Amino acid sequence: MLLKIDVGVVLALSAALSLTGCSVLQPELPPPPPAPVAAQAPPAPPEPDVVATTQQAADDAARRVLGYHERVRQMSAPEVSQELIRLNGAPGGPATTLETVLALGQSRSNGDLARALSLLDSLLRINTPEVTPWQPIARLLAARFSEQRKLEEQLERLNTQLKDNQRDSQRKIDQLNEKLEALKAIERSLTVRPPAVAVPPTKAP
Repeated sequence: MLLKIDVGVVLALSAALSLTGCSVLQPELPPPPPAPVAAQAPPAPPEPDVVATTQQAADDAARRVLGYHERVRQMSAPEVSQELIRLNGAPGGPATTLETVLALGQSRSNGDLARALSLLDSLLRINTPEVTPWQPIARLLAARFSEQRKLEEQLERLNTQLKDNQRDSQRKIDQLNEKLEALKAIERSLTVRPPAVAVPPTKAP
């Protein structure tokens, strides 16, 4: 037996299937992986020859400074003054600067230690191949002179306090002496007796 197919039903089913197919969501694709970041290569270590040369230069600088320190340490005060005059006229450079610092530390005059620290600070701020080998010994001297300056400032404060205390003590002693003298004066005024009046002798009748 032949089946009768309604053409309208077939068309309706086809349209429904079309719409259903269009409404199906396509799966969302994952985002592409980020591009790999190129790792920065670590800085190349210095060449062994450069390290050895720098260390040798630092050792030579330390030996020269220590040798000069032994020489200036044995100078008298007038000799140190003459040495400072010579260094002021010498060509500039890290060696001359450190020798000047040591001479100033040996002179022990007012303001010389502050000047030495200022020279060391200026030397440590320079970053050149000519100055770098001298900076380790400069840092050592800066630490030593800074500690010495602190001790000198503490000693100066103690001396000032001692002088103030001595002045206060002397003032108190003077005040006590004045009070004591005043009491003695009062005591003397109380113990003084008036002179005796002579009584004329009476005549017998």
